[in-house]
Amino acid sequence: MDTYPAVEDHGLIGDLQTAALVSRDGTLDWFCAPRFDSPSLFAGLLDRRRGGHFAISPHGVDHVCKQLYLPGTPILITRFLSADGVAELVDFMPVTGETVTDRHTIVRMLRIVRGTMTLRMDCQPRFDYGRQTHTVEFTGQGTVFRAPDLCLTVNPIRQAGPLLDEGSFVREEGGVRVVGTLNEGDVGGVVIHAGPAQPLRVVRPDEVEELFTETRDFWRRWLDGSRYTGRWREMVERSAMTLKLMTYAPTGALVAAPTAGLPERIGGERNWDYRYTWIRDASFSVHALLGLGFTDEARRYLEWINARVTEAEENHVPVQVMYRVDGGRDLSEELLPHLEGYRGSGPVRVGNDAATQLQLDIYGETMNCLHLADCHGLRSSHDHWRNTIRMMNWLCEHWDRPEDGIWETRAGRQDFTYGRLMSWVAFDRAIRLARRLGRPADLSRWATARDAVYDQIMSRGFHRGREAFVQHYDTDVLDASLLSMPAVGFVTPSDPMWQSTLRAMDAELVSDTLVYRYDPAASPDGLPGDEGTFTMCTFWYVQALAQSGRLDDARLAFEKMLTYSSQLGLYSEEIAPSGEQIGNFPQAFSHLSLISTATVLNEMLDARR
Repeated sequence: MDTYPAVEDHGLIGDLQTAALVSRDGTLDWFCAPRFDSPSLFAGLLDRRRGGHFAISPHGVDHVCKQLYLPGTPILITRFLSADGVAELVDFMPVTGETVTDRHTIVRMLRIVRGTMTLRMDCQPRFDYGRQTHTVEFTGQGTVFRAPDLCLTVNPIRQAGPLLDEGSFVREEGGVRVVGTLNEGDVGGVVIHAGPAQPLRVVRPDEVEELFTETRDFWRRWLDGSRYTGRWREMVERSAMTLKLMTYAPTGALVAAPTAGLPERIGGERNWDYRYTWIRDASFSVHALLGLGFTDEARRYLEWINARVTEAEENHVPVQVMYRVDGGRDLSEELLPHLEGYRGSGPVRVGNDAATQLQLDIYGETMNCLHLADCHGLRSSHDHWRNTIRMMNWLCEHWDRPEDGIWETRAGRQDFTYGRLMSWVAFDRAIRLARRLGRPADLSRWATARDAVYDQIMSRGFHRGREAFVQHYDTDVLDASLLSMPAVGFVTPSDPMWQSTLRAMDAELVSDTLVYRYDPAASPDGLPGDEGTFTMCTFWYVQALAQSGRLDDARLAFEKMLTYSSQLGLYSEEIAPSGEQIGNFPQAFSHLSLISTATVLNEMLDARR
């Protein structure tokens, strides 16, 4: 298990329809095609022996590895440094655009910066999570790996004259290995095509440089649209690019993470597939990206949400918690027992049965998203407003039901306080929208429901013994999701009920500014084992501190949180007690909350000055 790289020792590259992870040692160990939620071609992250990988590294020499992004881009540079030479591996994916395609390209360009270095390339694809067999055809002009549903074409990058002769290619366990020596100034590497087989040919370095320039310029032009100039600009911009990388351009859908099966505890069973789009995440995205000035991205997310609501209304089915990136509803969960899981953390799951859960909070997040979008000039159409009316009328009838909750527990439905809180948000924002726009609405009914939700939370959601708002009405367990109460305007930050709640969370859920979602031992959630602190909750905690008058504490907690990011500025879902990142990586929730928190905190610090 020591052969597995740390989760945070990876960089993310992508083309806006799928993505890949490259570890600090130059190994591409996660890639799915043609979409984020397609089966994997490389899944060494989940099984080092059977998952598949494409490794490029120095051969037969002691070296160290460093990794960075080309500034203002998601172009990943892995540096190999030895006494005899320095090599750079440049990984990127040319942007595909908004038209659906089954052709995806990864460029792995090698440059020798100083001296001489012998390098080894080891390409071992494993199609369909390692379940499909494939054939191998290789020559000095390239290699084709053919599976029943997909091909992987690997074309070498060469200058004039051969840098690697055909005799250095070796078949190895369904893959190809090649060893060659490059000198200072040489350019080599490969261009990988996933999709229909491509012609085998040598790719000239100037062709690759053109792809590099186009990709670099695309991302820098996009980043120029950010209007954030605050204290944490570099981290905010990296988070924004990471969210953009996790967006499926043809539909505007944002995946929760580009990975599946990474555990919330090493050796545990909380290993979920996050390559789908949650209504909640898309709603939060609108908030975060509008704050940065990325109106077009926010509009696309809004269109995606409206499309899901429209489909649900037209087909007389409920809005799902999550969908596939193309809007598909079938996310049936499946186990992959032939994969051992990251560091032995099985079972590996693909699909996600939580899609069929009832989570009432998604209605509040959706309406808050529509409200914020309208404040920024992104108005809903007449048809969308009609769907809003139907959705709010449905919520009037169903808000007072047990549900599965934001954390997707599998221990049965409860009257979760957060679900009620966001139901209140839904009614409140819908009423505001209707009044501001003069739209038809049953305002009396919505207001009655809003007030009933408020009264119920205050009478049943606040535990007098704990002096705190609690996870659900039949428990005294604290829940970090309720840190959002002041942010959504449900309570004033100075309210004694909120101040006592924050003190209780300080004492029980906070560990050196890192925040646990809840205590699984005190609140059985239907799953064995425990988990790490939840990165999004830590950022929510920072906001709650700032809004509750503890601005210096908030800034210190935020600065501490930045030290837990990866070397490249990326965050997974959770942080283990050891400080390492765990869970799917990178996580949209984490980067969304970083952006929102940085924006709020920066404004409050400016106001104090």
